[in-house]
Amino acid sequence: MVECATPIACDPESYPKRPLRALLAASVPEFELSLMRQLILDLLPEVPPSLDNYVTGSNAEALTGLADWLAPANREPVFFLWGEAGAGKSHLLQASQATYSDARRDPALARADLQDAFHAVDNVEALDASGQVVAFNLINRLRAVGGRLLAAASVPPLRLDLREDLRTRLGSGLVYRLQPLSDPEKLAALAEQARARGLVLPAEAFNYLFARAPRDMRSLTALLIAIDRYSLERKRPITLPLLREVLQSSLDF
Repeated sequence: MVECATPIACDPESYPKRPLRALLAASVPEFELSLMRQLILDLLPEVPPSLDNYVTGSNAEALTGLADWLAPANREPVFFLWGEAGAGKSHLLQASQATYSDARRDPALARADLQDAFHAVDNVEALDASGQVVAFNLINRLRAVGGRLLAAASVPPLRLDLREDLRTRLGSGLVYRLQPLSDPEKLAALAEQARARGLVLPAEAFNYLFARAPRDMRSLTALLIAIDRYSLERKRPITLPLLREVLQSSLDF
């Protein structure tokens, strides 16, 4: 049972509204969770990531460090974020306004515009041999021209399975770990989002969703948005029966 982080967390009637059906069973197979997560993410509004809409949790020091590093006067060439999935690394890299590359999708960095002076490379552990050469040369070029690189991975630089000279370059600047939100922090964040929307969920709704949905904030936020829309379309208050309808119907297409 997840305890409410704040009185609002036990009270919000919040979010999303489109059918998300995989959340009915208390024990959901992994393939259904993956499908559900994708369905949820498909519902996300086109709100660009920013430092302001990052849910900080226990990452205030890292967020402050990044904000300071992003200041025009700062000339430290490399800033490295690491942490497990769901900690918000991709959100912050995309919020930085840098030229963004994801090594999982482009392991050779073949699509990166190497002429830009500010780059963000996500999931650097996924770089292939040619991508590592590109990243190494990119860091050297950025240092020479006063540019900057923001990078992220699941582990700190010295534990990356990459060529030694690249690991050394990545670890030469500021390195911060991002911690995933705790369940109470997620509840508080969802409660705040609900409050901002003027929504009130029944007290048991959060425990119900936490038992059945992916727990990363991006998925939970999209789910709240879907529930909100669904309740508005049906002109019905948000109740557990309505949540069951939303979660069941999304698996039925």
